[in-house]
Amino acid sequence: MADIAVTEDLFFNRAGLDKDAVTATVNDALTGCDDGELFLEYRQSESISLDDGRIRSASFDTAQGFGLRSVSGEATGYAHATTLDQASLNRAAETVKAVRLGREGTFAAGPVGTNQALYTDANPLSPIPYETKVKVLSDIDTYARAQDPRVKQVMASLVGSWQAVHILRPDGAAADIRPLVRLNVTVMCGDGTRLETGSHGMGGRVAYDGVIDEASWKGAVDEAIRQALVNLDSADAPAGEMPVVLGPGWCGVLLHEAIGHGLEGDFNRKRTSAFTDMIGQRVAAPGVTVVDDGTLPDRRGSLTIDDEGTPTSRTVLIEDGILKGYLFDRMNARLMGMAPTGNGRRQSYAHRPLPRMTNTFMLGGDKDPAEIIGSVKKGLYAVNFGGGQVDIVSGKFVFSCTEAYMIEDGKVTAPVKGATLIGNGPDVLTRVSMIGNDMALDPGIGTCGKDGQGVACGVGQPTLKIDALTVGGTA
Repeated sequence: MADIAVTEDLFFNRAGLDKDAVTATVNDALTGCDDGELFLEYRQSESISLDDGRIRSASFDTAQGFGLRSVSGEATGYAHATTLDQASLNRAAETVKAVRLGREGTFAAGPVGTNQALYTDANPLSPIPYETKVKVLSDIDTYARAQDPRVKQVMASLVGSWQAVHILRPDGAAADIRPLVRLNVTVMCGDGTRLETGSHGMGGRVAYDGVIDEASWKGAVDEAIRQALVNLDSADAPAGEMPVVLGPGWCGVLLHEAIGHGLEGDFNRKRTSAFTDMIGQRVAAPGVTVVDDGTLPDRRGSLTIDDEGTPTSRTVLIEDGILKGYLFDRMNARLMGMAPTGNGRRQSYAHRPLPRMTNTFMLGGDKDPAEIIGSVKKGLYAVNFGGGQVDIVSGKFVFSCTEAYMIEDGKVTAPVKGATLIGNGPDVLTRVSMIGNDMALDPGIGTCGKDGQGVACGVGQPTLKIDALTVGGTA
């Protein structure tokens, strides 16, 4: 965990806040409440994007502010401001006191401290000059066009941030410093009047060096071109119910959306999830084990502590097909009589924390991926996904495939376009019949949306066979 002295210096010395006065204000605002905290944030962020050999946009932003939260029963008071001064904090304190009117609670015990350090404290934005980043994007464009004459358009972007947070409670404080970078490449290839795209990206809580070294960005370009050329040769996807094999890694985004959100504590406390009251029951086929792990070093979805100060953990959600638990922030854990799992997350100081996933993935099995493919007489092999929609209450989902192939007589054959997967998350889990030994995490590109907030996340899975799933197509 970040040295708390670093964030104290940032917020109480450089920003001019008086630590004793701030502490007294927070204590007064939260007296009689069940929980709450002051969340202080400082963030530097940048984004540079290139399109067709030209820099289309470049931005650098510095933001700071605080969010003060009080919790009383199921009620939450929240006030935030961009101005770090005592007057703003005093106004926020008067606002959040409203939720405790007529009620006296017992303030919950604070999070247990941690010494874990999952990523560097270094600011990724500073060491590498702007000109170097622009040159990398320009080199990506030049390299991509040299690989194949069918490359018609190249888009590339670099995004980075450095976030310092200080969480102050009446019973103590916690701090974290979080780097985050991402490279993304999209290539459009054309043949005659037909155009198709392919994309690839990578990132994590690391310095830029990990994504802008030549071998890394060339690998991203090669993969984007490969996908675009595959799609250029694709035929219309068939429609109907059929066996579906999901590839490893990024395909875990379907697991994240169709199943993961339904295992978040707020939906289950409010009884609006398809998994409500099902702990201890079978919800998936034998062999299916799903975990959420925020403790993986340098991963995009990892956090040393969550945005309430709770250390993240490895939470087993489903074990051998049996539902074991949910993902909790502090409030929903308290209301359900459970322990927080370190999944209280917020987009920024302007947002209240919610139970959110970190890195969510299915563990590997014992099947060779070739054996899984070979077991399918006729079906679909889905390798990459684009967007999707999920209904948390029913578990129903629709996902579009950005790269998919037919499986015929146990072999991967022609690529297809326009395939969508339609199903029900809990039902799909029961139809998993083969689990590969090739579990992989995504390359570090995930962003999860919930209640208007976006946070970095990770997904993953091995190759999976689903015995029957509805495929929407055009053929």
